[in-house]
Amino acid sequence: MTALTKHFLVLFLSVFTLHSLFAQGKITHMEPPNWWVGMKNPNVQLLVHGEGVGNLTPTLQYPGVKLEMAIKVKNPNYLFLDLVVDKTAKPGTVKIDFAQNGKTVESRTWELLQREAGAAERQGFNNADVLYLITPDRFANGDPNNDQVAGLQEKPNRSLAGGRHGGDIEGMRQHLDYVSDMGFTAIWLNPVLENDMQAYSYHGYSTTDFYKVDPRYGSNESYRQLAEEAKIKGVKLIMDMIVNHCGLEHWWMKDPPMDDWINFPDKYQETNHRKSVIQDPHASQLDHKIFTDGWFVPTMPDLNQRNPLMATYLTQNSIWWVEYLGLAGIRMDTYPYPDMDYMADWTKALMTEYPNFNIVGEEWHENPAIVSYWQKGKVNTNGYTSDLKSLMDFPLQAALSRALNNPDPNRCWDILYETMAQDFLYPDPMSLVVFPDNHDMSRIFTQVNEDFDLFKLAIAYTLTTRGIPQLYYGTEILMKNPGTQDHGIIRSDFPGGWAGDAIDGFNGKGLTNQQQEAKAFVKKLLTWRKSAPAVQWGKLTHFIHKDGVYVFFRYSQKQRVMVVLNRNPTAKTLELERFAEMLKGYDRGIDVLSGGKFDLKGSIELPAKAPLVLVLE
Repeated sequence: MTALTKHFLVLFLSVFTLHSLFAQGKITHMEPPNWWVGMKNPNVQLLVHGEGVGNLTPTLQYPGVKLEMAIKVKNPNYLFLDLVVDKTAKPGTVKIDFAQNGKTVESRTWELLQREAGAAERQGFNNADVLYLITPDRFANGDPNNDQVAGLQEKPNRSLAGGRHGGDIEGMRQHLDYVSDMGFTAIWLNPVLENDMQAYSYHGYSTTDFYKVDPRYGSNESYRQLAEEAKIKGVKLIMDMIVNHCGLEHWWMKDPPMDDWINFPDKYQETNHRKSVIQDPHASQLDHKIFTDGWFVPTMPDLNQRNPLMATYLTQNSIWWVEYLGLAGIRMDTYPYPDMDYMADWTKALMTEYPNFNIVGEEWHENPAIVSYWQKGKVNTNGYTSDLKSLMDFPLQAALSRALNNPDPNRCWDILYETMAQDFLYPDPMSLVVFPDNHDMSRIFTQVNEDFDLFKLAIAYTLTTRGIPQLYYGTEILMKNPGTQDHGIIRSDFPGGWAGDAIDGFNGKGLTNQQQEAKAFVKKLLTWRKSAPAVQWGKLTHFIHKDGVYVFFRYSQKQRVMVVLNRNPTAKTLELERFAEMLKGYDRGIDVLSGGKFDLKGSIELPAKAPLVLVLE
């Protein structure tokens, strides 16, 4: 071999080795993508993913930021970096170098941002609010250009009930005035993060990227624009989150960092959905494990929150979105299904960072004893403690539906009265979210068999009882799902949200007289509720129902309201003597709905199958 040949061989091997190092160190994910200075918890853990990154040595030099530890795991394509961002750190760009054999083979930048003023004291949604639940794909198509995005699997198909219809963030942004004018003060959006699944991805609950908005909805930036513009209009934003599971097509499912990243990784095991096993003192360990670790469906891997790296990842992700969007709240999906101790830690971490924030958990059970277990302040026999302020009041929703559908007017209110009487089980029943329906059940108009009078009773009750009310998009115009429980039909398109729609629910074009009346009815109650301290913050006293009439009072130092729900198909005379303890000092009531004035001496005449909402004077 000549000297020249040796020279070229050495040069070739050097170039090849350097190329291999760079290829091996190619980073494809680094999450979270940024952080903020001045957070209460100074610790941040970066997930770094890329071919061979576990073989690299990371270093950084940035004032106030320390790399405490680089954690290697079974899969050499991962590194987890434990950072400490102390109080002296300033906003700026942190450069992280990754080296092999003492030579830097790749560098990445990571932004530290300044927090918005008052970020730590942000106010969560509360009893003064009414939440408007929106399924984004079905509300309004503001940007048809993003209906189909190259590289994403499922294509638009508006003719398919379970397909993607094209609703997006821009559509919601364009109709913020509608939401505000109706009287809603907060919007809760079903998830908008990437769901790159082959089919049935529109609902959003199969996340394939926890840090990225699905491009068919828009972008992270457009999501933040929605939040900012909503805030200007007096509308808070509540984000639907999931820590129990992800979508099977999540990028890490093709290359998991370790064997216990998900539960039942080797063989599919469906959850038994038996929620009572959490509190059941006699439950077997097997049944408990299958409930918490089992998958919902084969396309939704169950995440293992007992893995400390997974736990940190999920908690940081939630905090990142709160800070990035300026959220006023989180609705946590399937709250009892993840590891219960993790959920206590997750909620505490959020509430420690944002003491005035609010989180509502989904525990779909009709027994208040089961639901109340998860609320902050509950003394549980097994010693479990929670930091969760609010829960969806599924027991009250079920009771309301059954009461309205009971054909016996003399007994119809029994279940609603008795369910409300069990409020003693909750540490704070006022903080529960009350609702007539949601995205997972039949529309309330369908639940009451399209009886418009019963519909109005349901809405009046929901907007005047204790708790924080939530209505589903389209409830105000009597959207329905006759003859089917298909979720794609329940979540039908809001009319007027698509170019060429013959009916427009936003401006009223093409709505029937009954739909117009329903919309006006809902708007009147919502508008009044904004300035009604009694139904926002007041106490509740109810009376045992009699002759098909249920009466309760909401009252504070500033206001007293009498709500009368007549379930009878005919007009009814209501004797007032037995309500004396609540009527003392008041001479008349003015009905919010009709403007009618009622003398509170002796008796009042009730219209057939209708509510009265009387402001007492």
